[in-house]
Amino acid sequence: MPKDFSRTRRIGLQIQRDLADLIRGQIKDPRVGLVSVNAVKVSRDLSHAKVYITTLDDEHRELTLDILKKAAGFLRHELGQLMSIRNVPQLHFFYDESIEQGSRLTSLIEDAISSDKKKHSDE
Repeated sequence: MPKDFSRTRRIGLQIQRDLADLIRGQIKDPRVGLVSVNAVKVSRDLSHAKVYITTLDDEHRELTLDILKKAAGFLRHELGQLMSIRNVPQLHFFYDESIEQGSRLTSLIEDAISSDKKKHSDE
């Protein structure tokens, strides 16, 4: 029976905090703008971690993602220095589109509400 707050979740949260600091402080590439680490999902065997990020600059999203993928080995090494676990998971970076989807849904809901109000005011 799984615990409410499993070891993989705790490790994922620690990786999320440490990666955010490492990306901000250690990645010196000027093409990498503001990056937010939204979530880290660690596999049950702790061998892989999916890192979900968003960027402030949508134009350079793919470039930022490529730079972080190339720096994954360096970031993994730095995480190993910071964390007290035997094996640091391999890092796999993905762009998190949930914020964009949320804003798109919000605008659709607002449009539906305004058109409904307009329809009822005309009657």
